[in-house]
Amino acid sequence: MSAELPDVGPSTDVRELLLTYLDFYRAAVTDKLSGLSDADLRTSRLPSGWTPIELLKHLVFMERRWLVWGVRGDQVDEPWGDDRNGRWSVPPEETVEEWLAALHQGGRRTREIVAGLPLTAIAARTGRFADRSTPPSVTAVLFHVLQEYARHAGHLDIARELIDGSTGE
Repeated sequence: MSAELPDVGPSTDVRELLLTYLDFYRAAVTDKLSGLSDADLRTSRLPSGWTPIELLKHLVFMERRWLVWGVRGDQVDEPWGDDRNGRWSVPPEETVEEWLAALHQGGRRTREIVAGLPLTAIAARTGRFADRSTPPSVTAVLFHVLQEYARHAGHLDIARELIDGSTGE
């Protein structure tokens, strides 16, 4: 795996720590999907039935839901577009390349959104959090998105090992 766990040293810059780890996990997800055939990307080896490309698409939509639709409150097309009838879904015409590009574009968008806000800022009371009396803070949103990435990167570790025996960070 080419993605290396960040050496954060004695940093107290919480914003940069969270964003650096999000960048790391995006790179880890990219590494885990690298070199897989289309058949491997679209075949599940797990009882729950998800495929690696479905998990990738889920990560793109998850980050968009929490940051663009959530923190900013911007209208997004199909905020739950990764879900069809209660399952993650990727039609055959959608490619891993387009979803990886969207993943990294989403990371750049996250950095743009977070750069202009104090970490104590509260997410918009529209969009994702319209039904909450108290939306979460930017810090809470970033922490949630980070744990989603970490958990799902671990899931991809297992899937990749089942596919071809590859292991890594």
